[in-house]
Amino acid sequence: MLPPLKIVKAGLRRTTEALAVELALGRPGGSTPEWSDLEWQLASAAAAAHGVSPLLSRFSTWRNPEWQLFLVSQREHVELRHRRIASLLKRIDAGARAAGLAIVPLKGSALHALGVYAPGDRPMADIDLLVREDDAEPAIKLLRELGYVESFAQWKHRVFKPAEGAPVAGLGEHRDTPVNIELHTRIQERLPVSTVDITERIYPREPQPGLNDYPSTGALMNHLLLHTAGNICNRSLRLLHLHDISLLATRMVPSDWDVLWDEHAAAPPWWALPPLRLLARYYRNAVPEAVFERIERDCPPLLRTMSRRQTLTQLSCSELWLHALSGIEWSRSVREAGRYVRNRVRPSEEAIQERADMVRTQLWLQGQSWVRQNQGRRILTLLTRQVPRMDTLYVVRAALEVPASAT
Repeated sequence: MLPPLKIVKAGLRRTTEALAVELALGRPGGSTPEWSDLEWQLASAAAAAHGVSPLLSRFSTWRNPEWQLFLVSQREHVELRHRRIASLLKRIDAGARAAGLAIVPLKGSALHALGVYAPGDRPMADIDLLVREDDAEPAIKLLRELGYVESFAQWKHRVFKPAEGAPVAGLGEHRDTPVNIELHTRIQERLPVSTVDITERIYPREPQPGLNDYPSTGALMNHLLLHTAGNICNRSLRLLHLHDISLLATRMVPSDWDVLWDEHAAAPPWWALPPLRLLARYYRNAVPEAVFERIERDCPPLLRTMSRRQTLTQLSCSELWLHALSGIEWSRSVREAGRYVRNRVRPSEEAIQERADMVRTQLWLQGQSWVRQNQGRRILTLLTRQVPRMDTLYVVRAALEVPASAT
């Protein structure tokens, strides 16, 4: 049995914000929170959901034995899984060189390649790869030769999973979790309905067969910011996203930020302000003030205003309740807001299929009647009572059912 959800909600907020401060400080010596047993369990849930357990294991000195055991265990699992991912990337590189195929490993893979993270620091749910549209079929052939089969396709990417193996249920990272691969031909986000596409900034100018780096540090930052913007819009942000940006920012000089406004930009990077504002809330002085001044001019007034007071909890799964019109503040016009509302009331066939694929493939949605209801009933329910997020309940139950020392 779960505790009253009101208590869970308050505990998640308290522990999530404490974890954000602890990670942003990045040094030992913080006093141990005076939390109840439930709050320590919710802290484990929040750390797992936000992908920061292995990072916290490096310096958190909070004196709670089960907490420390959980962090150490998570780092061990992530390091073992990292070895599998590194080995797989080497095989992909060799296969791509043989096939004359240029591939860009994205986000976490690129951060590891730059040495931003050491093995075991940063969990990776999967490997993201970018190829040109014309190279999609050769890339799929390569993945099949490596023992992968297509799981499902969405507007952003196609997802491939190993032909053998199944997800491991439980709290946080597990060394035996299969390594999925997401294949992209575009780098884009819907914010909330109009698409922002930055592919031309991300693909190398002179691609070579095999694995290729981003064209520049600024290009990688550009991608991290857009990915984070998409997650903020969908209220699925993770603390790890902010930490990625903060660490990469320390490697940048002022001119590196100019990529946001380069010749490939179809429009000013208005969408980068909410991620950077949220970053500044927890990681002070990570971004030059001149970058803020330049982006603020481009950001729509409503989003600019709301981004000043938003917190990590509000924009992530640590916010327990679902919101009927989550992300509508990202609309840039009344017409776009109307499109967003229509899509919520009458989802497209694409959206319906995407939900069906999620229900079929995601452990946290298995056996949940809410996600199988028709859209009309879902909206009516959201308008008449508070509905908890299924992903949040999954990780909270895992934290309550399994002792931290047993993970």
